[in-house]
Amino acid sequence: MIPDHLFEPFRSPGLDLPNRIVMAPMTRCFSPDGVPGDDVVQYYRRRAEGGAGLIISEGAAIDEPAAVTNPRIPRFHGEEPLDGWQRIVDAVHAAGSAFFPQLWHTGAARQSELSANPEVEAISPSGLFAPGQAVGRAMTDADIERLVAAYGQGAEDAKRLGCDGIELHFAHGYLVDQFFWPEVNLRADAHGADRYLLAEAIVAECRRRVGPGFPIGLRFSQWKQQDYDARIFANPADLSAFLTRMVDAGVTIFHCSSRRFWEPEFEGEALNLAGWTKKLTGVTVITVGSVGLNQEFLVSRTGVDTAIDESRLEALNGMLARGEFDLVAIGRALLADPLWPRKVRAGRFENLITYSKDAERTLA
Repeated sequence: MIPDHLFEPFRSPGLDLPNRIVMAPMTRCFSPDGVPGDDVVQYYRRRAEGGAGLIISEGAAIDEPAAVTNPRIPRFHGEEPLDGWQRIVDAVHAAGSAFFPQLWHTGAARQSELSANPEVEAISPSGLFAPGQAVGRAMTDADIERLVAAYGQGAEDAKRLGCDGIELHFAHGYLVDQFFWPEVNLRADAHGADRYLLAEAIVAECRRRVGPGFPIGLRFSQWKQQDYDARIFANPADLSAFLTRMVDAGVTIFHCSSRRFWEPEFEGEALNLAGWTKKLTGVTVITVGSVGLNQEFLVSRTGVDTAIDESRLEALNGMLARGEFDLVAIGRALLADPLWPRKVRAGRFENLITYSKDAERTLA
């Protein structure tokens, strides 16, 4: 079955897409000294030409010294890196797709000893990477002010470059998600009493910098790289409290990261995390989680070849048809085969290139 709803155009305030397919952000580390070169430009161009309606970049470091570990992770600050991003934006637009950079700070996930500036400590809410696992130092009020300003500058630069929006990476146990997580946010100040305060401030600053009408996306998750079973939101009421504040601050798109898109988020209803987010907010929502693979995210990362599961595509198509979410992010399947959207639309499932770990070793 061809999932026809995947290929319907999508329009929302500030965003006009040819279809519902989003290239999910995936860390690649092919930008020496943080500067995306021609190979990175062509990598994104190929996915746009292959039919992904919206390209979300790999996580790009904001202008904060402890943002990331690997010096080959692209930076979203400085003249030379931003020139590289300009070329990416232009290439994606020329291929008919929209482009969002994903703005990122890894927090206590940073490994300072492996970085280009090992003298800079990792920063986080309380100097913890995981419960009981000390890494780096707790952030000061001045650190928090600088962080908010750095995200705002990234948003402003994205708009200046002609990006169609931005995505804020607040998921997977990285810095802002560490503030959400009570097991590692042990602060005794306002940011401990109100775990959403930092996220709210970042979103509001980004909105102030870009003005009304410019899409601001926010990626969040329950699971963490430190604990796949972690849950910030125990029920829909908890989720609603978070979402409402983010929308009020300026978020227009939620990217709801789960490991398996087909699993219900809460007992008693079949909706996944994206489905609940759509139900509670009505704003634009992206689902993600092992789309286009026949094994879940964690299994696919072990190097085992994974092919498409047509029955899950059929289920996904039904969820789209029911309006449970608006857009579908595809990661490793699109990494393996840039032409995945065009092949699926034509029903050429037998011609799809299956994902294996080898796909991560190049920018094919």
